[in-house]
Amino acid sequence: MKKEWLLSLALGLPLTGCGGGPEAHHEAVVLVHGLGRSPSSMLILSQRLKWAGYQVTIAEYPSRTAPFAEQMATLGETVRQCCSEASRVHFVGHSLGALVIRGYLAEQRPDSLGRVVLLAPPNQGSLFVDWLNEMQLGSDMLGPVGRALGTDATDLPATLPLPDYEVGIIAGNRSTQPIGPPAIPGPDDGIVSIEQASIGDVPMLVLPRSHAFIANSRHTANAVIRFLRTGGFGEGQG
Repeated sequence: MKKEWLLSLALGLPLTGCGGGPEAHHEAVVLVHGLGRSPSSMLILSQRLKWAGYQVTIAEYPSRTAPFAEQMATLGETVRQCCSEASRVHFVGHSLGALVIRGYLAEQRPDSLGRVVLLAPPNQGSLFVDWLNEMQLGSDMLGPVGRALGTDATDLPATLPLPDYEVGIIAGNRSTQPIGPPAIPGPDDGIVSIEQASIGDVPMLVLPRSHAFIANSRHTANAVIRFLRTGGFGEGQG
């Protein structure tokens, strides 16, 4: 108990009131990491969701090497293995992982589908990816799916159907790398602008976080939990 208390304090979690209640213990959350990342990039968010009462699984997929269809299939297999007995299955995806979730749910979805949160998603593509491709840097850095995350009408984001399920977006407006600001007009997280993260009237929350580390923020975790429980981000929601 003392160890859990210390870890809660270190991660900035409330020491009381963070449990999900009896209903949350039968709900599952599937986390999907972003391009070039691994499940370890979602571990902090995973722990906070577990403390909130959720069963959590982090999906691992080959983000730089596999075609998009294979990435979606990998997510589907993860869902089948982890969540068949869950009363509800929620999804939280970071960056490319958000698009993998959208693609998967457009083709198939659990009967017990809950809510979805997209973290720093390139829903309308990324001007930063456009810039990398123009500089002929995309092939080495991004892989085949990553190169297709631009803003052209033929790029991957533009081909995905609009969500027809409960979904919220958390975007960042802080950049920690020098190329993002000149390559991307308007507020951005260094990779994706707030405008490019948006989808119509889908609820959006903007936090002062960068693209790479938005999933590690306790404010992000609190907002994710709030959305999974209520379907909204509450005060400050965009």
